[in-house]
Order: sequence, then structure tokens, then C-alpha cells
Amino acid sequence: MIILPIFFFITAIFYSSIGFGGGSTYLALMLIWDIPYYIFPILALICNIIVVSGNSINYIKFGYFDFKLLIPYLIGSVPLAFVGASIPIQKEQFEILLFLILVVAGILLLIESKTINSKNIKINKIPKFLSFCIGAIIGFISGTVGIGGGIFLSPVLFLLKAGYPKQIATTASLFILINSISGVAGQLTKDIVNAEFLNFWPLFLAVFLGGQIGNMLNIKFFSNKTLALITSLLVIFVAMRMGFKLLPYS
Repeated sequence: MIILPIFFFITAIFYSSIGFGGGSTYLALMLIWDIPYYIFPILALICNIIVVSGNSINYIKFGYFDFKLLIPYLIGSVPLAFVGASIPIQKEQFEILLFLILVVAGILLLIESKTINSKNIKINKIPKFLSFCIGAIIGFISGTVGIGGGIFLSPVLFLLKAGYPKQIATTASLFILINSISGVAGQLTKDIVNAEFLNFWPLFLAVFLGGQIGNMLNIKFFSNKTLALITSLLVIFVAMRMGFKLLPYS
């Protein structure tokens, strides 16, 4: 297992560079490589935690954390992420759901890349109940398949104009981190999930190294808009590759 960690490494670079964990793409890559599907979610969630931990620390250190923006979404998402993660799902259903998630996420990221550096942003005050509902929906979907949910939350926050770019990036990173921890806890309640996932430690090492590089790209080299565009194209490409795999004749 040499090629898969390389792809995880590359994925972690791009996702961490815009404050995400990469869970959706890790899942698709594991499906393409025929990893046992019942450990997909816990592997992807652990990789998320490894990647976004560094991002979260950096964002907080530079003063971008907005407690009031994050909390309503977390209140809705964390319990639902645990519930979603604890629900057994058949492989065929998992594959279709993941494909749809990748397509939607790729489109949302593409939209985000067009608006991420918009000038003269007027910040809207989002009703807490709406924030709670958005968090709950994202949390449940994320927990079910094994992603952190930031890939959905971040574009939604941009579309709602809920905060400035760095505030949204910080919110998404912490959202992914806490949701992923909740998701791991839910996954561990499944009888089918066992210590087999520890055999895939090279993937954890790969995303750790890729995450460090992505953090440097974020801070020193490329604009968030450029990185968001690259990441959206990566997600769409992976979705297409996965779609071909799901075709009956493939």
C-alpha cells in the first residue's frame, strides 16, 4: 500500500490549505482502492482530525476564531453526527450517498471560490434556529458517511454572508474537528468496526505530513480563492472517477 498514502498526502495538502480535512475525498479514494467499506468512515474521520487540528490551532493563534458564529452550528451538529455515525449503512447505499455528496460539495466549493474574496462584504446576522438546523442536517449527513462537514458548512456560510473569509475558515476547521471527534465516537459503537483500522497507519502519517505543507501554503504562498478553486476541481474529478466506478458495466 504505497500509492494510496501518496494520494492521501496530496489530498491533505490541498484541503488543509483552505482549512478543510479532506474526508469526502479520502472516502472516494478508499472506495476506488477497494478498502473494506465498513472502516471507511472511521479512517476518514481520524484523517480529518489529524489534518484540521493544525489548521484550527493556527487560526485561533492568529485571532480569527468567532465563538458566537461557531456555537449554534455545533449545538445542532455534534449530537446528530454521533447518531448518524452509529447507524449501519449498506455498501451500495453508502456509495451512492458519497457520490452525491461529492458532486454537491464540488459545486458548492466552486461557488465559494468565486465569492471568497468579494469586496465590501456586508455581514448578515443569521437566526440561531436556522444555524442550529443547518448544523443538524450537516452533522447527520457527515456522521453517516464519515466526513467532518466543513466542505458543506463553509460554502453555506459564504452564501449566507455569515462572516469574513478568515472567520468562516476558522469556523469550518473547528466544526470539522469537533464533528469528526463525535463521528469517531459514534463509529466505535458499531460492532463491525474493530481495531483493523489501525493497520492503515500509513494513511494517518501521510495526511499529517500533507497537512503541515498545506498549512504553509495557506499562510505564505497562495490566495484562498486559488486554493478553493483547485480543491473544488479536485473534488469534482474524484466524483467523476467514482461515478464511473459505480456504473454497472465498470
